[in-house]
Amino acid sequence: QVLLVESGGGLVQAGGSLRLSCAASRRTFSRYGMGWFRQAPGKEREFVAAITWSSGTTIYADSVKGRFTISRDNSKNTVYLQMSSLKPEDTAVYYCAVSDAVRRLTIAQGYDYWGQGTQVTVSS
Repeated sequence: QVLLVESGGGLVQAGGSLRLSCAASRRTFSRYGMGWFRQAPGKEREFVAAITWSSGTTIYADSVKGRFTISRDNSKNTVYLQMSSLKPEDTAVYYCAVSDAVRRLTIAQGYDYWGQGTQVTVSS
């Protein structure tokens, strides 16, 4: 079992920035990629960004391109999501996830383990 712990959420004004972190408790798994998803009230969970662990290839949803940056620190077993130019529509619970196999990283079904989520609220 892999435990993922997110941190860094909070309340920020529109135009501001936040950095989310996701630390994995165990390194001994075949980690292919890690991703971030978000879910706003009354909406489905949606893909935000993903990164492949070995090559560092990144993928972004169109809604966050140019504003969000995903990165990883292999030594700390941690993935980050730097969020800038935040908008009220970015308000959601943000979840990180790990994929243990080569799958599509832009869909929730591509992941094996999920964190508990961290709230991000952007005020206008």
